[in-house]
Amino acid sequence: MRFLPVFAAALALLLFPSPRASAQAPVPRVTDAQVQTRAAALQVAGAFSNDGFKIRDGHWWGSLTPKEPKIIQVNLYAGNQYWFVAAVSPETKGLKVAVYDETGKPMATESYQQDGRAAAGFSPTVSGPYYVKVTTEAAEGEPVTFCLLYSYK
Repeated sequence: MRFLPVFAAALALLLFPSPRASAQAPVPRVTDAQVQTRAAALQVAGAFSNDGFKIRDGHWWGSLTPKEPKIIQVNLYAGNQYWFVAAVSPETKGLKVAVYDETGKPMATESYQQDGRAAAGFSPTVSGPYYVKVTTEAAEGEPVTFCLLYSYK
């Protein structure tokens, strides 16, 4: 029964955390803009769930500046279908989502774009890393909060 001392030590850490544990950095506060962009992205992704797509638990938030795309690496599986959905404030024009393979070659996707929301649908033929690029066509302006999530089947 070697695991008993390890279990007891782990339980003691949970019940009596060290003073250093409470000195850790605070958890970042979720902003109204983050909540609003995630809700907008979920509305679009919800439409795909009517076609059997499941919304992935995770999502990405960030700041999107005109002419400075955000690129996120994802691992995709051949035979699955994916929809990548991004949202920003409705005033932001020209939001786009694109998918690239590991060599940087753009993938052919179905697309959706309306009122600060954009999506790209894609079915990879090869499993592996892919890159999702989120951009806005605005020539200038202040950074805006964006949320990206995806669904699959």
